[in-house]
Amino acid sequence: MLFLVAALLLLGVVVGTVAHAPIGLSLAAAAVIAVWLGVFALRERHGRRHTPTR
Repeated sequence: MLFLVAALLLLGVVVGTVAHAPIGLSLAAAAVIAVWLGVFALRERHGRRHTPTR
């Protein structure tokens, strides 16, 4: 529960910052986050596929 509260607080700070940042910087940050999440998703899928089942 504490993790959820911290995540929501961080989200509020980031959204507030994006509202005052230039659009180019916001789009660049969004692209970096999208790539990061894509790499994470691929690693998770690859790791689960090669895990032996019991």
